Amino acid sequence: MEVNVRSKTGTKKSEIKLPSQFSEEIRPDLIKRAVLTVQNNRRQPYGADPKAGAKYSSKLSRRRRDYKGAYGMGISRVPRKIMSHRGTRFNWMGATAPNTVGGRQAHPPKAEKNLGRKLNKKERRKAIRSAMSATVIKELVQSRGHIFEEYPIVLETDVESLKKTREVIEMLNKLGLSKELERSSRKTQKTGRARRRGRKYKKAIGPLFVVSKKCELMDSASNIPGVEVVEVHSLNAELLAPGCDLARLTIYTKESIEKIEKEQLFTDEIKLEKPIKKEIKKTPKKQKEIKPKKTITKKTGVKK
Repeated sequence: MEVNVRSKTGTKKSEIKLPSQFSEEIRPDLIKRAVLTVQNNRRQPYGADPKAGAKYSSKLSRRRRDYKGAYGMGISRVPRKIMSHRGTRFNWMGATAPNTVGGRQAHPPKAEKNLGRKLNKKERRKAIRSAMSATVIKELVQSRGHIFEEYPIVLETDVESLKKTREVIEMLNKLGLSKELERSSRKTQKTGRARRRGRKYKKAIGPLFVVSKKCELMDSASNIPGVEVVEVHSLNAELLAPGCDLARLTIYTKESIEKIEKEQLFTDEIKLEKPIKKEIKKTPKKQKEIKPKKTITKKTGVKK
């Protein structure tokens, strides 16, 4: 599949052939598994205090002749705390047991529980390839709700050097994504506990930039609502299919596609560039001088 390479202004400059990673079979089940794995591995451990609900002095004797006992009172064997008493008559209230008010939880969440998931390397790579191939199919991207004029979008590498947010917005408008920016800036307010837990707004998902390396575009596009920028080596299934929903509007740079093909990224035969090893000069160790051992001569005494 050949795609037009466009400049910042949206004019056609050249053509590029997409590598074999973009022709993978689309597997929604595999993509969903990979996305859920990423989300689960990001979860923070949480759990209840082991002593929560069990801090009362609620031991109640059921033996005869015990002063604070409930023997012969005709009440159930629920642990109770004493609220008041007059002589041997007590005013009790149930405590500690799971079926009492303010009691412990029967099976509380444990902080030591491992919430993460595992995924085979080949499955993860196949899921990323499948999500990548969905991002270049125009009909699938439109069905997700994205608004654009021409698709797929591949830009020249000089886009990565944009320093100003204003320049990035101007470029997106010239590429015919002005309505998409309006759509991705929408946010709705949630109700309930989410508002008190740092998840007050539900925000729309916008375009994703895939760049070849760490660049200035990562900072300049970070303030545009809905827009994300990711290095090609850091691509995962969640970025390409957020919420397990396929075909996010993705903008690739020319160099990032060349890197995918050259290094065979997300395949079983990855060819990474070998790092240059620095030559370390070894200084020869000084050998210690071996001193000759002293010979001790014993004096022999002669008896007269």
